[in-house]
Amino acid sequence: QVRLVESGGGSVQAGGSLRLSCAASGDTDSVRYMGWFRQAPGQAREAVATIEISHGGAYYADSVKGRFTVSLNNAKNMVYLQLNSLKLEDTAMYYCASTRGILGYPPMSQDFSSWGQGTQVTVSS
Repeated sequence: QVRLVESGGGSVQAGGSLRLSCAASGDTDSVRYMGWFRQAPGQAREAVATIEISHGGAYYADSVKGRFTVSLNNAKNMVYLQLNSLKLEDTAMYYCASTRGILGYPPMSQDFSSWGQGTQVTVSS
């Protein structure tokens, strides 16, 4: 079992930045991918970014390419999501997730087995 705890969400004006953190604990040795998802009210949960643990290969949704960056600190069992040039449409609950399996393309929430409780990101004009 992997336990994930997110932090770093908050309220920011459009154009601003935030850094989300996810602390992983438990049976982390078998984790193959970590991911960040988001879900706005009334919308489906969507993959924002994923990262492969061994080689660091990353996936980004088209809507965040060039603005968001996912990174790892394997020694600390941490994964981060740097959010730059935030837009109103980035407002959502952001979730950290992990999986021991392989991912489809694009990654889907059902590819992931462990989830954090989420951290809210609110972007205002």
